[in-house]
Amino acid sequence: DKVNVLAVGGGMVFTFLAAQGNEIGKSLVETEQIVTVEEIINRAKKLGIKLLLPTDIVVAPEFTATATPTVVLATEMPVDQIGLDIGPESAKNFAIEIEKCKTVFWNGPMGVFEDERFSSGTRSIAEAVANSSAFTIVGGGDSVAAINSYNLESEVDFISTGGGASLELVEYGDLPGL
Repeated sequence: DKVNVLAVGGGMVFTFLAAQGNEIGKSLVETEQIVTVEEIINRAKKLGIKLLLPTDIVVAPEFTATATPTVVLATEMPVDQIGLDIGPESAKNFAIEIEKCKTVFWNGPMGVFEDERFSSGTRSIAEAVANSSAFTIVGGGDSVAAINSYNLESEVDFISTGGGASLELVEYGDLPGL
């Protein structure tokens, strides 16, 4: 009820892709949340909310120091691969939508940004948020770590390491614990 655009990346996206019947290979998935995700997808459609899911994914056979990443279509993930970042086309599409926004709330990296091979998606989104003329809020320890690692903290209007608490503030209007 509070967004016009909802972009989903990171580990969470594979539950969304699975809910749509897509192969997600060895990627993280919360099977117990598939019904909830289907409800979110249907609700977004009903309310006219633009739901952005990656169209391409950076995958590797495993998450190891020697794994070689490749980019595949989100709808064509190989069964023997694990998704570790959003792809370049997805990052571009997400950034285009961020540019149009008046308020941006970012919670969660787009991939395993701590590893340079899987950091492009998060870096692109961090830069899009930092360069946006919107009021920008970054919530959650990993998102803050990403913003800081790219030296963009001065380009964001508000930063909070309280990811879940920040989401509850936006959703319910109060902070847990206060």
